[in-house]
Amino acid sequence: MIATALDSLSPPPSSKLLGWRLLDARPKDGWIRIGFDGKRDFCNPAGFVQGGILSAMLDDTMGPAVFAMTEGRLYTATITMTVNFLAPARPGPITGEAKVTQLGKTVAFVEGRLTAEDGMLLATASTSARLVETAKAIASARSQPATLPA
Repeated sequence: MIATALDSLSPPPSSKLLGWRLLDARPKDGWIRIGFDGKRDFCNPAGFVQGGILSAMLDDTMGPAVFAMTEGRLYTATITMTVNFLAPARPGPITGEAKVTQLGKTVAFVEGRLTAEDGMLLATASTSARLVETAKAIASARSQPATLPA
């Protein structure tokens, strides 16, 4: 697999919870493939992975596509994300793929998809994301106190 800017980062706790792992990438093309664990703990009462979890997986695929494409210089803050749920997601391995469709000076547009282990298309998404210099994004996150609402 090709080296990316993601290799030097430790996934955040939310990504670890989802079982996030980089499977493949073509940074110059703005394309990435991410593996996730569709855990039974993520299931709704019908036994399928809950839609909010699938949305988080899509978000955790599309943002890293931009990060890898910009060699780690730009971090994304999601502005909008539209998700289309196409099939129920059973517990098990889930693969996310994303492609940067346009990288502007302040906003990126990205398309993503999730597939089951058997190749069934589970969900698609498109997002617009504000571009932030990575150093500023990390500094801002570290300066914010971690507080709980009263």
